[in-house]
This record gives sequence, C-alpha cells and structure tokens, in this order.
Amino acid sequence: MARTRVYRDGVLAAEGFPVEEVSDHLRDPSAVVWLDMCAPSENDLAEISVELGLHELAVEGALGHRQRPKLDVYDSHMFLTVYAGAFDQETGRFDVAEAAAFVTGNVLVTVRKSEDFAIDEVVRRWDSSARLARYGVAFLLHGLLDYVVDSHFEAVEAMDEQVEALEETLFDERPIGPAEQRRTFEMRKGLAVLRRIAMPMREVVNTLLRRDGDFVDGAITPYYQDVYDHVLRVTEWVDSLRDLIANIREAHLTMQGNRLNLIMKRVTGWAAIIAVPTMITGFYGQNLPFPGFERPWGFWVSTFLIVLVSALLYRAFRRRDWI
Repeated sequence: MARTRVYRDGVLAAEGFPVEEVSDHLRDPSAVVWLDMCAPSENDLAEISVELGLHELAVEGALGHRQRPKLDVYDSHMFLTVYAGAFDQETGRFDVAEAAAFVTGNVLVTVRKSEDFAIDEVVRRWDSSARLARYGVAFLLHGLLDYVVDSHFEAVEAMDEQVEALEETLFDERPIGPAEQRRTFEMRKGLAVLRRIAMPMREVVNTLLRRDGDFVDGAITPYYQDVYDHVLRVTEWVDSLRDLIANIREAHLTMQGNRLNLIMKRVTGWAAIIAVPTMITGFYGQNLPFPGFERPWGFWVSTFLIVLVSALLYRAFRRRDWI
C-alpha cells in the first residue's frame, strides 16, 4: 500500500490519504506532498509519471534493479537511487535495500524495491525535526539521505568492532578455524559492497550542494553539509578497514606458514634422532657376523652408540632451536 503525507506552510496537514487525492493537494502552491510506493508495478508508476511529467528514463530506472547510486537531473525533476545497508554481526554479512526517489519542486516520490528499506525510520526523522519542514522538499529529501548515510555509518562502525576483535586473534596459539575464516570472507565482501554504494553518495550530496541555491538554500545547507561529512567519513573508514582486514589476512597466512615451518622443523629433528637407533639396530639385526656377534659386549656397544649419538643430536638440535 502507498503511504502519503502533505505539508502546508511547514506543518503536517494530512497523511494516509488515497493516492487519487495527490492531484488535489498539488493544486495548492503551498503544499508539499510525499508519496511512498513499495514494489510498484509499471502501471502504478505510469499514472504518477503522467501526473508529474517524469522522464521515461527515470521511470525505467525506478523499475529496474541493481542501479548505481546516482542523482540524475532532468528539466522538471531529479531522479535519485540510493541503498540503505545493515550489517549482521552474527554472520558477518552486509545486506542492502534499494530505493529510488523522484524529486520535484513540491513532491517527493519514494519507490522502495522491498520492505527491507525502513521507510518508518525516515518518517521518524521527519517527525523529530519537524521545525525544518518549512524548507519543503529539501527537508524531506534530507531525511531520506540522512537515514541512508547513517545506515552506512552504523554498518561500518559495527564492522570496525569486528575487525578489532579479529586483530586480537593474530597472536592466539590456536589457529583460526573455518567459521572465523568464513566470517572474515563475508566481512571483506561486505566492505566491498559498502564501498560500492557509499562512494557515489559523495557525488549525490555534492551535486545537491552545488546547485547554487536552486534546491538547497542557505538555511538548510548546514544539514546537507553534515550528511556530506558523514559520507566522507564512511568512505575513508571503509577504505582503511579494507586495507586493515587485508593486512590481517596476510598476517594470518604468514603466521600460519611460520607455524607450519616450525612444526616441520621439529618433526624433522625428532625424525633424525630416531633414524640413528633405527640404523644401529638394523645393522646389528643382520644375519651376518659383525663385531660383537653373539657376545654380550656387542649389545652394550650398540646400546651405548644409540644413547650417545641420540644425545649428541638432541643437544645440537636444541642449541639451534629445532626441537
């Protein structure tokens, strides 16, 4: 079901009215209308397109999936594509929810691809800063962008905590298991996705700020600059975390290789010690006469050689820290 709101002179006048009444509200020049649609059909968007004069490429972009975050400027309106994100700390996965928006002088139409995009959180931000409603559509669009960028910020903050926990496992005696490796892999994928949806937001917000007051006037500009600052912090944070997690992964592999070399070195040392008594007992076990054959002193000589050579090898390997 579609959700609707109308503001008049900076005050919420009505909400939840039928979509058919949007045209009636638009006749009032002081009215600012918000219309939200979740997974609309082509026919649903066609009606709104005719009413607002939307460009066919913008309508096609709203119906498509996996669009790049962007802001397209047309003669009568702007078209926006954004992604909200959520990080699952249990599995390490990063999930995204896509939404599009048509922005005109007095209308904001949001088109969500699924219920995963929490439009209720956007509405809560509007209600918590109702004093800014006098700025019209710029106020509505700010609430939408603020929610999207904050979702990115919360996700990268949670990922940072996970990376810190991963750093603490570097010097554990127990090597990381398959669960930790899978979690690290999911986190690396999540960071790549987050970077892909957060980086273009710099250009989106910057374009709105550069429009010479056509859309964002001086009074609400600081709020958009705050969103822009959060976008910059998210992108820089994501890049640093990607480098850090790559370094952690490389350190894990290096330490795992060093641990394997140490184990092989110790196994080789013990194998060399064991080879000496094996050689001596094998020599004295031949069915041929040899010094001390069938004599007691032959047994003691072989035993003495086993103990002596094994002790010398152990001491030599121990001195070189091989065992």
